[in-house]
Amino acid sequence: MVKVIASSVRKGNVLDVDGKLYVVLTANNFHPGKGTPVTQVDMRRIVDGVKVSERWRTTEQVERAFVEDVNHQFLYEDGEGFHFMNPESYDQVVVDVETMGDQKAYLQEGMVCILSMHEGVALALQLPRHVTLEITETEPVVKGQTASSSYKPAMLSNGVRTSVPPHIDAGTRVVIATEDNSYVERAKN
Repeated sequence: MVKVIASSVRKGNVLDVDGKLYVVLTANNFHPGKGTPVTQVDMRRIVDGVKVSERWRTTEQVERAFVEDVNHQFLYEDGEGFHFMNPESYDQVVVDVETMGDQKAYLQEGMVCILSMHEGVALALQLPRHVTLEITETEPVVKGQTASSSYKPAMLSNGVRTSVPPHIDAGTRVVIATEDNSYVERAKN
């Protein structure tokens, strides 16, 4: 176990809290104008999947479990779960639906992801920061809506909703941030 300060905890980290392992789902640092800065962490207990929220002062020490982050390539999904292969050893790992969470929408065949492994079991998954997807439907441009800060709703080819600038039409390939489903830029290829 390694002690780290609470403000350095990120999504996907594995923490040891009171002898139980938890995967961090979200971690936000709050710095109020008055008072002590805090880190709000939503976690899922690995043993039974129970979700828990914790709040620590940003300078408080928390125990991070020893987890090995290993590159794995996504192969396919079936009734068992999501199958990944280690490109170096060719070992295959099955990740269950609960561990995948809402990230499964961004998985693409052949995509290289980082699996956090603890004693041979996949605890968490880190997707690439950006993926390229196609816009399947979006609203037409409203005349006069030229402000760069105005966005319109759009549906991606993976079924996720996002907001895109007015000049993006259906059929356009765009780069999306996997962390928050936000538009980054028009795809270059």
